[in-house]
Amino acid sequence: MRVLAELLERVEAETPYGGLAVSYEALGPVWLRLEGRRRRERTEAGLTSAVEMAAAETRADPRLSEGRVIRFGGADWLIAAVDGDPDRPGRAILNIERTR
Repeated sequence: MRVLAELLERVEAETPYGGLAVSYEALGPVWLRLEGRRRRERTEAGLTSAVEMAAAETRADPRLSEGRVIRFGGADWLIAAVDGDPDRPGRAILNIERTR
């Protein structure tokens, strides 16, 4: 399945009252071809959360880096890893995940 996603950069700023404000800066659109999704549970500090993971193929792009966010289908996905595709130069495989 191919989807048009929006690539975002997380921007943090301290508020005048000592808090943290988080916003997202748009970096542009990205076409993705999604592979199968899978779910697992992750436990951190005694709390268990469901994590949905997927792989996506796209054109190689220097804007794609770990820690950035891809938004599509009403959800935000974190880029966990970016790997080049050895069989197809100019393509990249993204491992993306979101916590539910």
